[in-house]
This record gives sequence, structure tokens and C-alpha cells, in this order.
Amino acid sequence: MRAVVFGRFGGPEVLEVVEVAEPRPGPGQVRIAVRAAGVNASDWMKRRGLMDQGLPQRLGYEAAGVVDEVGAGVTGVAVGDRVFGFSAVGGVQAELAVLSCFAPVPASLGFAGAAALPVAAETAARALDRLGVGAGEVVLVNGASGNVGGAAVQLAVARGARVIGTGGPGARGRLRSFGAEPVAYGPGWAERVRAVAPGGVDAALDVAGGGVLPELVALAGGAGRVVTVADAEGARRHGVRFSGGEEGRALYVVSEIGALVDSGRFVLPVGRTFPLAEVAEAHRVGEARRVRGKLVLLVGPEDGDAS
Repeated sequence: MRAVVFGRFGGPEVLEVVEVAEPRPGPGQVRIAVRAAGVNASDWMKRRGLMDQGLPQRLGYEAAGVVDEVGAGVTGVAVGDRVFGFSAVGGVQAELAVLSCFAPVPASLGFAGAAALPVAAETAARALDRLGVGAGEVVLVNGASGNVGGAAVQLAVARGARVIGTGGPGARGRLRSFGAEPVAYGPGWAERVRAVAPGGVDAALDVAGGGVLPELVALAGGAGRVVTVADAEGARRHGVRFSGGEEGRALYVVSEIGALVDSGRFVLPVGRTFPLAEVAEAHRVGEARRVRGKLVLLVGPEDGDAS
């Protein structure tokens, strides 16, 4: 089968699509014929050598496709079912992949839309869980117009929270569509937050980084009320919690997100799709931040249909 592989660290040019051995599902797992796989910032961080140091490496942890083999002990799923989810070992940017956490593709989505969901939704849910966000609370999301930020806004709204979201000058409509009260980035942003929440906020989530943790701590009334998924060094410096999955992941969201999607309460737009063979271009586009929305690789007989 074909899969994305790199044997040295570097730019997008190190990525290759080559033949590798087919994976087999273990107990509790399913194997899918991949139709779409999400592309994330962690992919180019790995490619640059900023994360895992072993070589060669394969990429991708979220995918959607059609079940073609079921592992021991799996119930409620059959060969031919359309599913999406996570792989525990990665390497899903390939023609076949083993998923360890999976759910039916939401009825309102195609494969590309489903493959875009797991990483952003899990990252957001995990951070909200760390903050203990619940009904009636006021939550500030820094970087609310991106994939993870937008997911955090919508999941917090679904929990009954009031959400204030920061974003760029052109993000106001997008933030409102997610359910957030928009506040513009830039000088004076913290004062603008206080103007809409004079009593401060109950919790703050930093998705964008940018050195704003001191302001978030002040707005939330303490470092213990702030979580960042984007600034590990700043978290250490300011006593803020960094959420990177080291304390357990919010995998339950995979089985819950479909109902929110189909009810219209959760949207994660696909910004652009690429055939598997064009994975290097997907990295270039992602690193340049030229596209708003999720980047997805299409996989299949012609690498061009993820409906």
C-alpha cells in the first residue's frame, strides 16, 4: 500500500509516498480503506525534527474511510461501514490504516469533513476538561477563529458556557457563527474583553500563543484558571497549565461529536483538499497559513473523491 514517509528531517521536499507493509488490526481495532486523512501542524513539526527523533517516520493520526477488517472483540461495526477516528500509532496518511478509537461518519458529512474532526475536537475537549468548563461560566478563548479555537468555542457553547473569542479583524462573522462574542486582536484587546465581561472571566484557553498568558491570568483571576495548548514555555514561566495530551486524551469526543455535527451545533470547515501524492504541497500551504479551515488529504483509487 502507499503511505506518506520521510527518512530525513527537513522541508516538505523530504516527504515521499512509497509502498509499505499493510497494517493489521489488533483487539478492539478496525482497519479502514482510507478515504481522507487530516493534516495538522504536528505533521510539519515532526517532519522538521521538533518532536519524535526516530527515522523513518510516517504521518497522520486522524482519518475516515471504509472498514475492511475488524479486530477481535469489536462489536457494532462491520466490514463496509463508514467510520472516522484516531490511530494510536499514527501513519494514517496511507491507503490503509488501523483505528483504535472510531465512530460512524456523521450522516451530514463526507469522508473529508469527518477526517477533519478528531484532532481539533479532541484537543479542544481536553483543554475544556482541564478547565472544568460547564454551564453558566464565562470562558475566554484566545485564537477562537482557527480550527482548534473554533472547536473549543462550539464545544464550550454546547456545555452551556458563555464564550468570548479573540480573533483577527476579519474574523468577527466567523466567531459569531461559532457562538462566540468576538473581540479583536491587537493593542487594547484585554481592555476590550473587560468591556464585554466587566467581572472578568471564569476560565481562559490559549490556542494561539503570542505571549498573552499574563493578560489571560489577570482576566481569569489566577494561573490555575488558564490552560494553553500553544505556549509550553510560557506556561512554565507563568505557572499556567499546558495541555498536550500527557495527562490522558478526551477520546470520548469521537463518539459524541457526530450528534453535534448532525444537529448543526458543530462545524469544522475543510479549507482545502489535496491528493495523497501532493502531501508536500499540503505542508507548504499549512505552514504558510494561506488557507482558513482544515487541510485534508484525499486517498482512494483516484485520490480525488472523499464524498
